[in-house]
Amino acid sequence: MERNAAALEADFARERTALLFSGEYDERPAILTISAGAGGTEATDWAEMLLRMYLRWADERHRWKTEVIDEQPGEQAGLKSVSVRVQGRGAYGWLRAERGVHRLVRISPFDAQNRRQTTFALVEVMPEVDDDVEIELDWDEIRVDTFRSQGAGGQHVNKTDSAVRLTHLPTGIVAQSQNERSQTQNKETAIRVLKARLLERALEEKEAELRRLRGEHVEAGWGNQIRSYVLHPYQMVKDLRTNVETSNTQAVLDGDLDTFMQAELERQATTGDGA
Repeated sequence: MERNAAALEADFARERTALLFSGEYDERPAILTISAGAGGTEATDWAEMLLRMYLRWADERHRWKTEVIDEQPGEQAGLKSVSVRVQGRGAYGWLRAERGVHRLVRISPFDAQNRRQTTFALVEVMPEVDDDVEIELDWDEIRVDTFRSQGAGGQHVNKTDSAVRLTHLPTGIVAQSQNERSQTQNKETAIRVLKARLLERALEEKEAELRRLRGEHVEAGWGNQIRSYVLHPYQMVKDLRTNVETSNTQAVLDGDLDTFMQAELERQATTGDGA
């Protein structure tokens, strides 16, 4: 009986996983981008905190390979934006639950008067595109710019125009890479990011159309606040979509995210939301 119960539980777990990760691109690696919102140094520091959180989640919790492919440092501290490739089976399936605005409330370490500050960062997630996915690029519609790398990357940084920025003129989508060793490598990475952004745009448009057909209100961009991280006057991380919450804020910031992600994926599977 115990074996039968265990087998049934294992079958249920497999069926549940198959349901949560049934999207066309869920098994693919992901490209994660974090952008600081308004708020100066407080916002750029929050973006860097989120980067640390996701790197620890991927590296330590899932043993996946991560690679920072582009980063724009803040003026005093932190990061204005950063893009990371997360290479692992199911990376996009997990991380798509994190798309949206993340809100931080704390006593700012950058405020001499020790006032409580609220700041925001935007998390975007795209499936990495393989050659078998048909995303055609028309180079007549793409502007290619080269510039000197600003981040860490070796002796070539700030000495040669090795960084590459691609701008898709019809949509305004920008993809860039500056952490590879050569301009050719950076261009190849930027092309991969651009294809991923174009694919994600197509998925978002499809999702928005389905919501419109269901009669739901569609709101994009910074209005999509998904989670609050409150460090003062109390300790609480709460997901506003699923109401999952915990007072162990340090564990979450150290990468303990699976409970939040799984709850959101289950919500999406139930409601039909998500890509």
